[in-house]
Amino acid sequence: MANLIQYAKDQVTELTRKAYEAAAAEGVLPAGAELKGSVEIPKDPQNGDYASSYAMAGAKALKMNPRAIAQALAGHMDLTGTIFSSVEIAGPGFMNFRLGPKWYGDVLAEIEAEGPLYGQGDQGKGQKVMVEFVSANPTGPMHMGNARGGVLGDTLANVLAREGYDTWKEFYVNDAGNQIHKFAVSLQARYLQILLGEENVPFPEDGYHGQDIKELARGFYELHGDSYKDAEEQTRLDALAAYGLERNIPKMKEDLRRYGIEYDQWFFESSLHESGYVAETVDLLAQKGWTYEKDGALWLNTTELLKKKYLAEGKSQKQVDKLDLKDDVLRRANGFYTYFAADIAYHRNKLEVRGFDKTIDVWGADHHGHVARLQAALDGLGLDGSHRLVVVLMQLVNLLQDGQPVRMSKRSGKAIALHDLLDEVSVDAARYFFNARAATTPVDFDLDLAVREDSENPVYYVQYAHARICTLITRLAEEGYQVPKAAEIQAEVMNTPEEYALIRTLARLPEELRAAARDYDPSRINRYLTELAGDFHRFYGACRIKGEEESVLLARLKLADSVRSVLANGLGLLGVTAPEKM
Repeated sequence: MANLIQYAKDQVTELTRKAYEAAAAEGVLPAGAELKGSVEIPKDPQNGDYASSYAMAGAKALKMNPRAIAQALAGHMDLTGTIFSSVEIAGPGFMNFRLGPKWYGDVLAEIEAEGPLYGQGDQGKGQKVMVEFVSANPTGPMHMGNARGGVLGDTLANVLAREGYDTWKEFYVNDAGNQIHKFAVSLQARYLQILLGEENVPFPEDGYHGQDIKELARGFYELHGDSYKDAEEQTRLDALAAYGLERNIPKMKEDLRRYGIEYDQWFFESSLHESGYVAETVDLLAQKGWTYEKDGALWLNTTELLKKKYLAEGKSQKQVDKLDLKDDVLRRANGFYTYFAADIAYHRNKLEVRGFDKTIDVWGADHHGHVARLQAALDGLGLDGSHRLVVVLMQLVNLLQDGQPVRMSKRSGKAIALHDLLDEVSVDAARYFFNARAATTPVDFDLDLAVREDSENPVYYVQYAHARICTLITRLAEEGYQVPKAAEIQAEVMNTPEEYALIRTLARLPEELRAAARDYDPSRINRYLTELAGDFHRFYGACRIKGEEESVLLARLKLADSVRSVLANGLGLLGVTAPEKM
């Protein structure tokens, strides 16, 4: 797939090189120098479509005034057969290039040739990458934070796949450890309250207080009656935990499926413990000299691992010594392994056993202190966690209605659940809004705005542009006009500022995808689609299609259809529908 923006930049560089060689051969410029500069897209189209700084960057090497260098280069530049129509000198020595009709036609031809895959790149070169996201504790309903992490992870995986990565989507089920014990204890209290009365069974202060716990305990009672009342406590806890997980995990899958998310695998933490893989991983760390015993527990020497990591990353010894570093328990005195030990084992499984080149985890920002520790532990195992584990930290969601924060769910009395949200707004709106900002930026989710059907609602604004084009194509088809092939149109008849701006935006999708994958920032796609829709609406208001002479009508019809294709392409990456009617 051709990146026509990069192609244009490369052609400016090549034209400059040839012009310099020609000018040097004539003695107009000193020979033997290497011109180095950059090619940028000016913010103001009045300054051309591409601007180069080669003349200014070469002033020192050539010992000449930059403007004189620019004049010499421009005078020896042959644009024949190129995508540029002119080159102008501006300011102290900028060279501003203007695109010709060929480039604008090439953009539409590229979109036609690539179809739904327009914009794809090869940045990934087939690397195996896992994106692990949501991974919520299966102790209750999916909540708003999970909703944001879900669309961020899902869209990021889609973007990486489009950029040539071999991607895998995974949900890590925390079905072992302290959270599950607390879950079971909470269910036990509610179960025994049914049998013995609430006043006779205290509820643990740090237990789960939601209505869902009461409902699960009631279901367990209806199934088993009082048969577990006098059972050994561990037997009762195990039965209650199993009952709760057997119901909660399918609900999580159902909620996420409704949200448009399907995983390649749901990986269970319990499998790591049952197979002995956690113990094996901890033993490996011990063999490598990274553990020690204290107070009956086994500790990871996280302090030394982090020091080694930070020094390798360029921090000075003085800077490292000032850090407040602490070690971590891997195995408690009671013989139980910590969550951190299981997490190290899980990531070892990703990188070593399953052979992923890189694993990308989407976590809440409150886990920021865990990132370097886990990377360092993987470094200690020889797995280069500092480079192969990437963590995208996600800020909170603020849910608003009538301009005020919404903190409670009417149904459960707890934080807003994903299924509650999807009862209020469409999946399209939820996915678009949650991915509208970079992960590092908090999101204000305005419930009132999300259901509005006007241009203030960003997802409606983009979808309406797509539907508007579909309607246009249908109406013109009724009059006998079909969308032409790119080779059949006269690109030179598209010459208004609105047409130029729209095609330039269409050409940017490959760049946006490359940057989104590079920066792990899928929100770039939202911003791009909003801009593309805006450029189309402006074009449609300024450039008549129906009733124009045939060459203009067909060229503009092809342009509109290209926009339709790219909008559908981008919305598909976001997991948002592209309606034909609204």
